[in-house]
Amino acid sequence: MYRAAVLLVTLCISWHVALSVTDGLLPNGDFELGPKPSEIKGTVVTANNAIPNWEISGFVEYIKSGQKQGDMLLVVPAGAHAVRLGNEASIKQKVMLTQGKFYSITFNVARTCAQEEKLNVSVSPNSEPQDWGILPMQTMYSSNGWDAYAWAFQADVPEVEITLHNPGVEEDAACGPLIDSVALKLLSNPKRTKDNLLKNGNFEEGPYMFPNTDWGVLVPPNVEDDHCPIPGWIVDSLKAVKYIDSDHFAAPKGKRAVELLAGKESSISQIVKTEINKIYVLTFNVGDTGNSCVGSMAVEVYAAKDRTQVPYKSTGKGGFKSAKFVFKAISNRTRITFLSSFYTMKSDNSGSLCGPVLEDVKLVSVRRPRRHL
Repeated sequence: MYRAAVLLVTLCISWHVALSVTDGLLPNGDFELGPKPSEIKGTVVTANNAIPNWEISGFVEYIKSGQKQGDMLLVVPAGAHAVRLGNEASIKQKVMLTQGKFYSITFNVARTCAQEEKLNVSVSPNSEPQDWGILPMQTMYSSNGWDAYAWAFQADVPEVEITLHNPGVEEDAACGPLIDSVALKLLSNPKRTKDNLLKNGNFEEGPYMFPNTDWGVLVPPNVEDDHCPIPGWIVDSLKAVKYIDSDHFAAPKGKRAVELLAGKESSISQIVKTEINKIYVLTFNVGDTGNSCVGSMAVEVYAAKDRTQVPYKSTGKGGFKSAKFVFKAISNRTRITFLSSFYTMKSDNSGSLCGPVLEDVKLVSVRRPRRHL
């Protein structure tokens, strides 16, 4: 009886661990637990399992905040340590997830060399052979040189292996992206309501955001990630959009919003079911982040054969205006697309791209369209 009870408790504990996910850092996701002195030579990690909870391959360095690389000082945004992935190097970790659910990985990354750098993000096993993303690190969007990226995937099995890999081969083997903090979040599937035909129109559901960073999270285009970390939406542009929070930015109403920060190369859309010849009203807020993004901005909206442009004059101190767009459906499915009309840079002399903020997007059908014209 005792052995049976112990076995039952063990099975319950195992089942709980396999199915439960805590949003936040992976075990040792901030790399604060480092190699033993015998497993590191200078900054180069010499053993595959030297960094607790991680397995490494290739040229991997363990970096301390404040360490110098030539004339450049390497700064770690959170904590005191990070890892750098050199030529063909990778770090990976196995995690237990709920099979069939969607998840988002968020990580901080910085470019440390002059040439273009890339980072390959993937999970395995995976039933989709091309479900991985190569994220370009050439353009850094934050003022301090660090960006946070999100990448989403579906868990095909209860245990998956998350891998971050530098596919580059440079003359200097040490050249490669610097990574600090890797987190995971379970994504929900927001539903459409009678008050809004769009899913997640307020952008409240999205990737994990590090509470101690103030540069938001970049969401890559769908050519780099088939599963958008902002459920319901598609980043169908060449450049990323930025997912921001009200703790560090000016979000017009809720806690989350999207910044369109690369002109017409930064757009987000959603496909909805519509009825041919029926009139629809789209309402939304346009504003600025309150983060030194100053100048004349505009958001363009496309639906069916119709288009409108909403201008917004930003002083860089936060604020927003409400807008409305009326269109007639011409098919059973309509793509609603938002993009920024102009390129804008921050006024802090950092050269960082920025743009208008989009939030609180709602779509409804109307019986009496004249009231809305």
